[in-house]
Amino acid sequence: GQVVYSIAEETERGASVGNIAKDLGIDAATLSARKCRMITSSSKQYFYINASTGALSVNEPIDREQLCELKSACLLSYELVLENPLELYRMEFKVLDINDNSPSFSLSDYHINVPEFLSPGTRFTLPNAQDPDEGTNSVQNYTLSPDEHFHLEMQTRGDGSKYPELVLKKALDREQQATHRLLLTAKDGGDPPKSGDVPVIVTVLDTNDNAPEFEHSVYRANILENSPSGTLVVQVHATDLDEGPNGEVRYSFSNTSSADLQRMFLIHPHTGEVTVNGILAVQRPLLEMLIEARDNGAFGMSSTAKLLVEITDVNNHGPEITITSLSSPVPEDAVPGTVIALLSIMDKDPGENGKVTCQIPDNLPFQLKPSLENYYSLVTSGLLDRELISGYNITITVTDLGSPPITTQKTLWVQISDVNDNPPVFSADTFDVFVEENNPLGAFLYQVSASDPDIGENGRVSYTLRNSTVAGSALASLLSVSLANGSIYAKRAFDFEQLRSFYFQVEAKDNGSPALSAAITVNVYISDQNDNAPAILYPISQNGSVAVEVVPRLADEDYLVTKVVADDEDNAQNAWLSYHLAHSSDSTLFHLAPHSGELRTTRSLRSTDFLKHKVVVVVRDHGDPPLSSTVTVGILLADTLPQALPDFDDSGERPPLLNATNIYLIVSLACVSCIFAAFLLFLAVVRL
Repeated sequence: GQVVYSIAEETERGASVGNIAKDLGIDAATLSARKCRMITSSSKQYFYINASTGALSVNEPIDREQLCELKSACLLSYELVLENPLELYRMEFKVLDINDNSPSFSLSDYHINVPEFLSPGTRFTLPNAQDPDEGTNSVQNYTLSPDEHFHLEMQTRGDGSKYPELVLKKALDREQQATHRLLLTAKDGGDPPKSGDVPVIVTVLDTNDNAPEFEHSVYRANILENSPSGTLVVQVHATDLDEGPNGEVRYSFSNTSSADLQRMFLIHPHTGEVTVNGILAVQRPLLEMLIEARDNGAFGMSSTAKLLVEITDVNNHGPEITITSLSSPVPEDAVPGTVIALLSIMDKDPGENGKVTCQIPDNLPFQLKPSLENYYSLVTSGLLDRELISGYNITITVTDLGSPPITTQKTLWVQISDVNDNPPVFSADTFDVFVEENNPLGAFLYQVSASDPDIGENGRVSYTLRNSTVAGSALASLLSVSLANGSIYAKRAFDFEQLRSFYFQVEAKDNGSPALSAAITVNVYISDQNDNAPAILYPISQNGSVAVEVVPRLADEDYLVTKVVADDEDNAQNAWLSYHLAHSSDSTLFHLAPHSGELRTTRSLRSTDFLKHKVVVVVRDHGDPPLSSTVTVGILLADTLPQALPDFDDSGERPPLLNATNIYLIVSLACVSCIFAAFLLFLAVVRL
């Protein structure tokens, strides 16, 4: 939007100009919250806006002549910036001229030398009055005090400008009056009008009756604004019909020409060449000067010509980049088209040299869009992801259309702020944890860890156990997890023989809003410890008595006496059992298979063997350290099962010595011995 106000210069401070909220259709109550502010390139802030009501008032009186110099239209441009959302309005203030300046002359008095022999009708140049006011408030007419020898006439130059001339209406007589004192008055068209005057002193001379005459009343020239010192602008030429010194012409700038312009240019007094002197530090494209040609007569005569110098612009100003508004950091979920910054781009050169192109690198998710005149908006053109890129250095390149072009760059740092758009992530879907049984209470089992690429609270992860049951018990009674670091601890000891494995889930949740979460399954495998000794299943001793096995009296070799059967509740090598004879009443009679536990006879039994035997069997597992159990087996050698089992506390019992069988054997052995002895005796006798 755009609004134009008109205000008279010198309006007092605090005077009302208008209400910007009503004029632009903006709710005045939102101005303060939207950080309403006025931006201008002027060094002074001439206007003030009330952020509560939108009332616009004068902050400092304006001097139009000082602000706009000789411009016909005096305009002040302001931009009204509102944020949330970002809006830009253009305001123009047209400063109206008032008649606050009186016409003035550059000289305190003006001298004219007039030869006495000049005839009536001769004309003399008079000084122009300056009035910085505009239009009808500037100089409108001149008057001359009454005099019988002179009167005033207005003349028009080739460019249409008017100037006063003093016209001789009656011949002069120096001997009667050598000096004439006149008063030239300039009046403007204001209401009421203002005026200024300058004394004109006419000295009547006795010689030199021809003034120099220029070839042209107006000289025009074009030069480049960067022309070096000494560059020829134009050469003026005037002729004087007089002879000798009265016809010799010298050139100079008229005293009515601006002192600044007289310092910028030099004029050769003899050749009339006008050259550049120094730097052309002007903003106006057209410069106006008066050149005076005066002869060298005793009472020199002069005439003037106007010199109009048009300054051709060269591209000597680079574009200027001003950051009017910048929103940083930008949330990473900002939608494409979000306004990030407002840029003002100015080039002081006029025409094509002041036109610019503006661009940023193509590989960025941003673009520049033209806004109001000389303004660009920097907006997002794609999706942002802080986890990939946390900030952008955006280089704005502005190039004007001059030849050669001038380029200006400015870099903006736009930071991307985090939003909670990433859930925690575990490194794997499941974790396997191995723990030995009989662990101490509070034992550390494992530490799960999840990463969250977000930052701050959005990236701070906390851990909890998801509710579940294990073997009929609540998970919380078995385990606990550290909220901060995910360390898992046992709240009670595990028993491999009761629970060999179970699983549960750990949930990782960030502290964003809304919070995001992820879960992982943890498999717990309980490893066995050798905490159970082998249990003897067979043979069984009751009430501390010895288990008895009955073996036939004459059992053969490798006869199976009994088989020791044992079991171990532990697992793997802790449950691998081996069988050993710890004690035997006759070590030559029995042997034990170490793996099967079978107790067998080593040889055939004899009638001379003890009837009772006692062996102690040790059953040992392969744990570290190993555990063992023992069983005592009593072995009774009998062909039939006795009615009462004997006591196996003694070491053994031999069979009776004089039974029938034993007597028969003794007699047989004695007979054989006698026969053998008789035979030996017979052989000895025969030999002798």
